[in-house]
Amino acid sequence: MPSSLSTPAAPASLSRTQRLRLWTAVRLGDAAALASRLAGRGSGASIRGQVLTRLDPDAFAELLQGHRVLAVSGTNGKTTTTHLLAAAVRAGLGAQAARLVTNSDGANLHYGIASALSQQPRADIAVLETDERVVSDMIAHARPEILVLLNFSRDQLDRHHEIKALGRSWRRALDAAGASGPTIVANACDPLVVWSAGTAARVIWVETDTVWHADGALCPACGSLLVRVPSAGRDRWDCPGCELTQPASDYRVDGGTVVLPDGTTVTPDLQVPGSFNVSNAACALAAAVEFGIPVEAALTGMHTVTAPAGRFATAQFGATSARLLLAKNPAGWAEALPLAASDPVVLAIDSVAADGRDVSWLWDVDYEQLAGRTVICTGPRAQDLAVRLSYAGVDHRVEPDLRTAITGAGPTVDVIATYTPFQALLKMVGLR
Repeated sequence: MPSSLSTPAAPASLSRTQRLRLWTAVRLGDAAALASRLAGRGSGASIRGQVLTRLDPDAFAELLQGHRVLAVSGTNGKTTTTHLLAAAVRAGLGAQAARLVTNSDGANLHYGIASALSQQPRADIAVLETDERVVSDMIAHARPEILVLLNFSRDQLDRHHEIKALGRSWRRALDAAGASGPTIVANACDPLVVWSAGTAARVIWVETDTVWHADGALCPACGSLLVRVPSAGRDRWDCPGCELTQPASDYRVDGGTVVLPDGTTVTPDLQVPGSFNVSNAACALAAAVEFGIPVEAALTGMHTVTAPAGRFATAQFGATSARLLLAKNPAGWAEALPLAASDPVVLAIDSVAADGRDVSWLWDVDYEQLAGRTVICTGPRAQDLAVRLSYAGVDHRVEPDLRTAITGAGPTVDVIATYTPFQALLKMVGLR
């Protein structure tokens, strides 16, 4: 029996048979990852996790044992927020930063999380990006200390269907966890998040600078049309049909600053752009402080984050310098489009499983704001985007090939892409 079976990669609380099965699954997963890298097909993190969890269906739950877990979920921003939180905790740990494991590549399903955990068997702190569908299992199996809930919006409609069903599953999981459940750090400006966190034992509320409200028009509790009431220069949501209302915040985003519970104002010195990332940083900061990280250390750590899993990275495509932005759904596009300053701008669209096969969301995005500039439409669904831009009155042309679309765009260009073309672009430039 290999001695490594006694490491946290195969927790001692498991039976000898369970430990052997897990150890074998991890080793074969590692072999599959190596083969993937040698074949030039990527890092191998995904195939490692798929092999690992196929051979040991309990690997997700088993590998979570023995960790202090901080989890991050939500439709948009969870990869960046996870990077910000992991960096904040590392800064607080200092010389002991090796104690932390995180799924930095953004693989947030069961197999992606298992893959990451298997690679740092001696880490006892895990900061884990968690897909919305995995949150209930994360609560049940990991008993996370802190769970960050960012937002809910339509995303991959063929996969997630009704987002309220996901929120209901969160409520049930938190209710089942009871007093031993996680401390929730939640976005007070999102009605579905507030309702979903309603059964948690303890919630720290963050008032973010949310700009997308189209998926939060109805009360998730009673179905009434929510109203927005001006308060201290900002709109707060309230349900006229029941008691659900926007809770008072513990942390508050105020422009580019974050107001702490004691009234102190701090300015996150971020290297990732966008007001939405100040909101992400506020949630990460609240979680880090709750975990015991001093504010200054957390802010110092967050400053080191530059291109989480390739988001906001700048890369060369021939003579063209391209900034890569990810947008997966109408809420994400509402945040990304104002960042695109180039003319022309490249928009890449696909509709395979990871993007969501339903592209009707294109009609909910305010592409009209691009009027006066030229858009280069690329990717397998470029023609669908071209139709939408025609109705928006935006000048555009179609170039289906990703690389050609960018290299012909000029010296500098902003590229906004859905998930699959975004990953393809990262692979082209060696960032994946």
